[in-house]
Amino acid sequence: MILNPFERMVAFRYLRARRQEGFISVIAIFSLLGIVLGVATLIIVMSVMNGFRAALLSSILGINGDLGVYAQKGPLENFASLALKVEKLRGVLSAVPIVEGQVMATTETGAGGALIRGIRPEDLRGQALLTRHILAGSLKNFGGDGVALGYRLAESLGVGVGGRVTVISALGTPTVFGTMPRLKTYRVAALFDVGMYEYDSSFIYVPLPAAQLFFRTGKGVTALQVSVADPDRAAAIGARIASALGPSYRIVDWQKANFSLFRAVEIERNVMFLILTLIILVAAFNIISSMIMMVKDKGRDIAVLRTMGASRGMILRIFMLSGASIGVAGTLFGLLLGIVFTENIEAIRQFIQSLIGTNLFSAEIYFFTRIPARIDPHEVAAVALMALALSFLATVYPSWRAARLDPVEALRYE
Repeated sequence: MILNPFERMVAFRYLRARRQEGFISVIAIFSLLGIVLGVATLIIVMSVMNGFRAALLSSILGINGDLGVYAQKGPLENFASLALKVEKLRGVLSAVPIVEGQVMATTETGAGGALIRGIRPEDLRGQALLTRHILAGSLKNFGGDGVALGYRLAESLGVGVGGRVTVISALGTPTVFGTMPRLKTYRVAALFDVGMYEYDSSFIYVPLPAAQLFFRTGKGVTALQVSVADPDRAAAIGARIASALGPSYRIVDWQKANFSLFRAVEIERNVMFLILTLIILVAAFNIISSMIMMVKDKGRDIAVLRTMGASRGMILRIFMLSGASIGVAGTLFGLLLGIVFTENIEAIRQFIQSLIGTNLFSAEIYFFTRIPARIDPHEVAAVALMALALSFLATVYPSWRAARLDPVEALRYE
């Protein structure tokens, strides 16, 4: 649609309402604000949902790996040879042996449930997520009776680096006097904060030999924690691992292990997109309302333009440009507001919290200690195109009505 200077001049002049047309101008302003808020809110919410999923995936895979290899019954006895066989498969980065078990962690000042994960010191130091988030102490001291704790667990137990933590297992030791609980005291070598409440408040990493001794797995381990090059292909790589190891082993990929969690995130993301799109749709209806009122108010002007030689196509383009200008301006301002807000969302949260004195993002509820946000350029472009398309479509009917106006009827009573 090519517009000449005259059409642009008339279109933008109609957007500047005179005093008697103030009500039409108010509707247009609210239409503009509706599109701005709709586009900005959609970008902010979708970016937070993307960031939440990415951070959740990063934390889960960084701690648990992409795949788990388990024996159908009992511990994995020949884990060293199994790990070598798995690591030779295409797409596999590493296969780390671990021992896991639930315990009660106690100190002189507190107690709480915890999960012990036994791992070799070199394997623990190779986990980038943990090594990047050590708050106190050092993983160099991990080994022997030195262990690493989540900082929230350490806070609840009232212990710091150098302190002692006693763990108690429900799998007791049989004696002549009955079953006695197993106890072991470890020294805290390091505290970590991976940003996910579940891990920071419950995980205790201990050296693999100590975990094997405490849980009595002998020379075996609970599982192999497998990391792959492409997490999205974990299921296909898991099928290759199952084929290589045989039916005596069970393979669980991250998608199966966390299916309900990621499914809930995806459903919530789609529902929020649909709900927030309604804001833009309502703003588009406001554009229709303001344009219809403008056409009714400008009937005499349209008739004069037609008698001066303006074609129906010119009238159509003039009013379409007037309405589309609201959508374009609203979309651009909405994009700017949404991107700036998203980039500074954590600072804004901290500022609002300092004003009202209330925690707006509780880690106990939302898993994370910080609001994750990740802007997807393709998604932002899709939101902008959707807003522009709805705004453009909103101008079609009023502009068609304006173009079809009969000059004789419009000027009959003038």
